[in-house]
Amino acid sequence: MLTFEEKEVIIQEFPELTRKEVSMKRVNYHYEDSLYDKTTVVYHLHPNGNGFVYVGDLPQYTAKEKGLVNIREVSADELRQMIKDSISYLATEEEEFLEEEVEEEWKNKENSKLTLLQEDTQWNIYHGYNLEESFGSYEEATTYLLEEGFRRVGKK
Repeated sequence: MLTFEEKEVIIQEFPELTRKEVSMKRVNYHYEDSLYDKTTVVYHLHPNGNGFVYVGDLPQYTAKEKGLVNIREVSADELRQMIKDSISYLATEEEEFLEEEVEEEWKNKENSKLTLLQEDTQWNIYHGYNLEESFGSYEEATTYLLEEGFRRVGKK
């Protein structure tokens, strides 16, 4: 386990974070350029080594309430990555919903056809009328299609 001091050294590698002391010798680090009301990246770092990093709803983390991950037992590399991901999360605008529905046709070498369709907040992949997969972003959906050997044919 990293000590409080070791964690602070790693956190201070990020000049975009501002240190703020809170109660009971705990420290928060804020990303003041956040695009959201939420600015806290490191929450309640305590001299005993316990603390949290805000990761929101990033899929690579299992966050507890309020999008926080406990950092008591993380390695130096894990802590750095979490902080990078948190800053990136707070610095990126949520995808805006398109006014116009997007529908794309994708085919593979065997000439199988899938349709990528934006429906409300989801990007759904259909084989005919059957829903094959559903994703939260266009990038996730297209990555999946490309990995499965499909290429975009066109937009409808």
